[in-house]
Amino acid sequence: MTTTTSSPVTTRRGVVELAQVSRWYGNVVAVNDVTMTIGPGVTGLLGPNGAGKSTLLHMMAGFLAPSSGTATLDGGRIWHNHEIYRQIGLVPEKEAVYGFLTGWQFVLSSARLHGLPSPADAARRALDLVEMTDASGRRIETYSKGMRQRVKVAAALVHDPQVLLLDEPFNGMDPRQRLHLMDLVRRMGEEGRTILFSSHILEEVERVAHHIEVLVAGRHAASGDYREIRRRMADRPHLFRVRSSDDRRLAAALIGDPSSSAVSLTEQGVEVQVTDHARFTALLPRMARDLAVHLWQVSPTDEDLESVFSYLISGSSR
Repeated sequence: MTTTTSSPVTTRRGVVELAQVSRWYGNVVAVNDVTMTIGPGVTGLLGPNGAGKSTLLHMMAGFLAPSSGTATLDGGRIWHNHEIYRQIGLVPEKEAVYGFLTGWQFVLSSARLHGLPSPADAARRALDLVEMTDASGRRIETYSKGMRQRVKVAAALVHDPQVLLLDEPFNGMDPRQRLHLMDLVRRMGEEGRTILFSSHILEEVERVAHHIEVLVAGRHAASGDYREIRRRMADRPHLFRVRSSDDRRLAAALIGDPSSSAVSLTEQGVEVQVTDHARFTALLPRMARDLAVHLWQVSPTDEDLESVFSYLISGSSR
């Protein structure tokens, strides 16, 4: 699937483009003919284990060469282009820290490797962003999993990159740490940075990302706002729950309309399987008016990210 942009990459900073990118290891294909564009804002990268998410992120970061196809940042090739590291920050899923260093030493070394004019000031700012200043004098081997994650994020942010690639960044964090980092990621996206992050916790993606990209078995399965993706799934009925002043009367009327394939009464209201979304949403308020029934609640029950992701996974396995 191809994601298109309405303006050329030369008019924006931080646009990562993959064009028919594949990556294989011997006979194993990790990423298969993926084309996508990631621009400013927060994008969630979803897929089951082994879908190729980490491989894709590493190609975007310039740490892996595509076996075929091209990966570019603002029109320039990423692979073998050292200049792109001024614009990209990567937080890998695997531990990439040295336990014998303190958090301060680890982030400071990253600032120095980037050749920043004032590495100490940059390190202090990055540690403060992730709330690790107080623990920065301790050796990393004494850190919890969540603290190691945060110091990795600080090292990735130290040079103020335009593009941030995060592979399962919230792993091991306690609820307060997770909420703080979510707010930080969301704020940076609103400031115009390009942020792509993978997570196996769908609630995290739903709360932070404005856009999703889905990989299944190495292939690009879907792209866009997950609600719009759900509405484009014409092969699956939409599920609605309706609560009203007279559920029984409303259900009897809905049964006779071709917009729905199944109607059932439950303790929570009327459950409707909708096969014609446009007709149903236009019909329901008129029907309620004609029947003198008051609508109290009309809510889709399968337009959340978990349902959409489940449909995409099951559809790709058929």
